[in-house]
Amino acid sequence: MSTTTSHPSEPDGPADGPADGPARPARLIQNEATTEIPVHLLFRDDPDPAPVPLKPAVVGRRHGTGEQPRLRRPAAPKRQVPQVDPDLAERPARVLPGAVGVLAGACGAVGCVATSWWAGVLPPLAGEALRLPVYAGTGLGLAQWAAYAGAGALGLFGLGGLARGRTGRAWVLDLFGRYRGTVRRSGLLWVNPLLLRRRVDVRLRHWRSEPVPAADGSGVALRVVVLVVWRVRDTARATLGVEDHEAYLRECVEAGLTRVPVEMPGGPRGAGDAAGEALTRLVAADAAPVGLEVFSVQPVRVEYAPEVAAAMHRCRIAALDAQHRASVLTSVVDSVEDTVTRLTVRGLVELDDYERKALVKDLTVAFCAGRGETAP
Repeated sequence: MSTTTSHPSEPDGPADGPADGPARPARLIQNEATTEIPVHLLFRDDPDPAPVPLKPAVVGRRHGTGEQPRLRRPAAPKRQVPQVDPDLAERPARVLPGAVGVLAGACGAVGCVATSWWAGVLPPLAGEALRLPVYAGTGLGLAQWAAYAGAGALGLFGLGGLARGRTGRAWVLDLFGRYRGTVRRSGLLWVNPLLLRRRVDVRLRHWRSEPVPAADGSGVALRVVVLVVWRVRDTARATLGVEDHEAYLRECVEAGLTRVPVEMPGGPRGAGDAAGEALTRLVAADAAPVGLEVFSVQPVRVEYAPEVAAAMHRCRIAALDAQHRASVLTSVVDSVEDTVTRLTVRGLVELDDYERKALVKDLTVAFCAGRGETAP
């Protein structure tokens, strides 16, 4: 690109070309620095340029504009909810009606009696009571002992598995540490006696806590007693997912109180309900993975911590005293103003500025003294 310089006085017009070719107008663009660029160089018919690979734009500070770079705030880390074994979930256990266990126990007892009669060791009185024919017996041999063992095992297995299911109670069954199901049925049942049974209360329950440390919106230490309404929803996770689900629930409530500010009674309207709703959401989210369903967490008593109770009591007494003094002073000023206005309006006295100030002073002292004497 060529650059030429021309004087501002020269008009823009066609320039003389070479003698052997056609004349081409040299139209120029002139800027403030008297630098001119031929226009035909800006609009040349060049072939399409090769594509330029684009790079990711980097947003930075633009010099000379005063604009500050836009900084992206790091995303707040999501609150992690505790998780337990995803394969651990409540499922019904295989149980039989209680009549099966009773029948098996009766069969075992009958087998023991029949084996004793067969071996000839049945007492005569028992034989007469059962109306069995007299039989000398073959004695206790290997066959008799095997029959004894089979009948006794059947009777023990049948009677040992009998259990009574109650409404609102459940059994969590496991065999050698492996979860085998949950029994929520009521009535007489037969459960495999080899399974370990753990009783779980699945009724709707409430728990009133002891005073738990907390804080209000200003960071003042408090002691809060909360009432929690909850129940066990998944017995497998509540029993096998944690060591003690009741202790876990207490810890969740204490952790929630450290994150939710609680206001003293008499604070802003709706502050107590908002704190209860926030506590319920937090505790329910923490307790859900272990099979607990939390319906409500409400503060029922809020008081200052012992280390700040005395200081807050003094502050409240001082505030009440200041409020009382302000009300008394307002009443005295109104009374003095009304008295002076009536005396002057009715023409009972004529006062100049000095006398008016003296009268106001005397009336104020008198009214304050009278209020002090009549005050309880």
